[in-house]
Amino acid sequence: MPEVSAVVLVGGFGTRLRPVTYAVPKQLIPLAGQPTLFHAMDMLPSAVSRISLACGYKADAFEAYLQRHPYRLPVRVVREATPLGTGGGLKNGADGATDPFVLVNGDVICGLDMDPMLEFHREHGGMGTMSFFEVEDPSPYGVAVWDDDRRITKFVEKPPKESAPSRWINAGASIWSTSVLDHIPGGREVSLEREVLPKLLDRGVYGFAFRGWWEDAGTPARLLHAQRLLFDHPRTGRFAPKSHLPGARVVPPVASGRDSEAQGATVGRYVTLGDRVRIGPGATVEDSILMDGAEVGQGATVRRCVLGPGYHVAPRSDLADQCLANEGPSA
Repeated sequence: MPEVSAVVLVGGFGTRLRPVTYAVPKQLIPLAGQPTLFHAMDMLPSAVSRISLACGYKADAFEAYLQRHPYRLPVRVVREATPLGTGGGLKNGADGATDPFVLVNGDVICGLDMDPMLEFHREHGGMGTMSFFEVEDPSPYGVAVWDDDRRITKFVEKPPKESAPSRWINAGASIWSTSVLDHIPGGREVSLEREVLPKLLDRGVYGFAFRGWWEDAGTPARLLHAQRLLFDHPRTGRFAPKSHLPGARVVPPVASGRDSEAQGATVGRYVTLGDRVRIGPGATVEDSILMDGAEVGQGATVRRCVLGPGYHVAPRSDLADQCLANEGPSA
């Protein structure tokens, strides 16, 4: 099969995950031992041989991370001078793309197999193929209706729940002919979903429906739910090697980074520890993400929390359902 390129969108500010995202872009927050971005790229079809990362916010952080932790495929960081939205980011990042190419949102976590989706796209011969997942409440997402041939006949972005035309939502992974780029205005912010897609339906855009598991990881609660899904549905090679936590009571699944310590503590279930995390004796951490250098004091309890790099939890504290970090907005 001919090689295929991919564009991964990581231009968002991650506002719903602040203050953690003042320090770290949301796609680099670790889930089940790997950054969210790597999990999103893991679902790319096997024919993909190179990736363009369409970056706006904190592009330097992506470049630095990829230099320290190279992905299994070549990744090129393409910067945005100003925020360009999903359509503008696609157009900016797709220079030199193959025909067809793959487009993925960098914060989508799901069990989609894109190999049959690419085959489906080639068979149907349309301008694009979009993935869709069925949910109970489609109102926060783009919603589609298709005919018997899976050709999309209607697409509505974020409809009220009571008037949504279906419960099948845009799952954040798609395959496009390069001709789609001709329909995206250049040099400004463009919403692919609102401005471009409705005008493309008569050119043949198809829906590829899948079931199983999916999450967009855009809020603290969804981020932690995505982590539970990843731990419960591991893919080969997904997890980094686990370091030991000698002297700790570990309740799997747990992913721990280098040089982390939890002597006399209880860690798990569903916990990711970054590098150099310190958890004091008698402390409990469960269903949480603690990033590099975080510390939990003796006897403290941390449940359903996302803690940014270097964040300190005081001894005997009781934290639940928090998203906390040391850093505020940079000047």
